[in-house]
Amino acid sequence: MSLVHLRAGQIVGNTYLTILNTGFLRKAGESEERITAVSSWQDAPYFTDAEQAALALIEAVLQPAPHGNERVSDELYAEAARHYDEKALATLTIAIGQINFFIALALIGKPQPAAHAIAWPIFVLVVAHRRTEW
Repeated sequence: MSLVHLRAGQIVGNTYLTILNTGFLRKAGESEERITAVSSWQDAPYFTDAEQAALALIEAVLQPAPHGNERVSDELYAEAARHYDEKALATLTIAIGQINFFIALALIGKPQPAAHAIAWPIFVLVVAHRRTEW
């Protein structure tokens, strides 16, 4: 799931999320090749078909669709469903929803990369406090 989180941070251009999730992947023992290749996963030989489907799904959700097209096409959903059972696909879908929540917090709160040790609950309070200063 951290691969998907990393790709989301890259797509929205958020250094905090990119560094945070890169660190999580390193701690989990991911290779530097896989971490580095997330941004160009489509032609990288390092990802399983299931991982590619998950990365395609997060890209479809976060990037604008061509005019008149759905972001998540039936074909993309079917591809993801080929690799994940119903429960796993539901978990992936919920995780993508959570990613969107944390993207909003990171974009609004603007944490600095060095502050990645801050726990998310504390970060939420910081965001709330920052907004009350307006």
